[in-house]
Formats: sequence, structure tokens, C-alpha cells
Amino acid sequence: PIAMRGLPNGVPGGSRPMLMPLTRRLSIVVSLVPREAYAPEVIESRLRDLDWVSTIALAHEAVVERVMGAAGVTVIPMKLFTMFSSVDRARAEMRGRGAELKRVFARLEGCEEWGVRVVRGERQKPSATATKPSTGTAFLAARKQVRDEAVAAISTAATAADAVYRSLAEIAADHRRRSSDTPGAIAPLLDAAFLVPTRRRARFQSAAQKVAQRVSETGAQMTLTGPW
Repeated sequence: PIAMRGLPNGVPGGSRPMLMPLTRRLSIVVSLVPREAYAPEVIESRLRDLDWVSTIALAHEAVVERVMGAAGVTVIPMKLFTMFSSVDRARAEMRGRGAELKRVFARLEGCEEWGVRVVRGERQKPSATATKPSTGTAFLAARKQVRDEAVAAISTAATAADAVYRSLAEIAADHRRRSSDTPGAIAPLLDAAFLVPTRRRARFQSAAQKVAQRVSETGAQMTLTGPW
């Protein structure tokens, strides 16, 4: 194993991450972790501990970002808590997936991922009227007007979110619109990932700034994150 200089410590309890060559051009970054802390049943029992999970996730992400920062390197990040029973098993698995990895590397080379989310803004309060409705009919009409305005505002914001996706997709090399699967949560109007060639980064950021302004005019909010 070849220790990479400047790599973060990695996940709590694990060894310092190491770069292990598989072929002349392909390597994996590994860290040895104690089974008593990272056995499948232990991880399963602690997945609801958000503080613990976020600590692991941030440590994992720090290593990924450090390796991505190396010149001339293309990285395929593994999912959080990807485990193998031994380093030899991990190397064998990656070698067995050589053709698949080659296709993914060809797709990712020279690109970076950006995330875009559009969410509803705070619901606007109905404009105050000079006098309160004097009859039941007037009261119901006023309530209906408020509901209609809220529905129209959401529709306008959703249309703007769709326009954001179309505009940025034209610049990206690849793109994907994600759906929310969190029970009871208010789904964002747009949650998307864009694979952007590095040479188009400035163009992508400029376009994102313009569409974010249009989104804000509808009362919604857009967030751009990356590169990941």
C-alpha cells in the first residue's frame, strides 16, 4: 500500500486511508476498520443516530474530496458504509468490475457534479383588506381567493423550477432529476444533479445565477451546491 500525503484521517476508529494500485491506471483508496465498530449489525442498529451517521459521512466525504483535488485524477466515490471482509476481497471485486468501471470513468473524466434544489418560499400572507367581510358569502369568497392565489403561486414556482432544469440540462453532459422519498416531508419543486464538464463550469454557474433570479421572483428559493 502507498500512503497518500495529506489525506484526512478517515472514519473514526479506522486506519489512515491508503492508496492501493490495482492496475497501471486504476487504484482504490481503503481504510481498515474494526469489526466490532463497523459490523453490519452494528451499523444497522446505529442508522437512526444522526450525529453518528453524519460524523462518518463527513469523514468519508473529506477523503473523497481530497482525492478528487489531485491533478489528473478521476474519482468514483463508493457509497457510505461500503465494506469488504478483506482488502484482497475489495481488490478482487474491483478487478471483476473492470469493464463497468472503465465505462463510468470515461463518462466522468473531465466532469464534476453540481446539485440544484428549488423549494417553496414562505407562504405569503393575504393582503389586508380595509374592512372585514360583512357576510358569510363574502367571507367564503375571501377564503377561496386566498386558496386560489396560493395554488397559482405554487404552479408558477413549479413552472419556473421546470425551466431551471431544462436550461441547466442543456449545458450539462448528463443530468438527473431526483424524487423525494421522505415520508411526510414537503418535496422540493426541483432536486437535480448535473454532470458538468469542467470547461463549462463558468457558463453553468452564470446560467444558474440567472435562473435563480427568475425563481426568486416567483417566491421560491434555489440553492446551487458543488462541485461534488
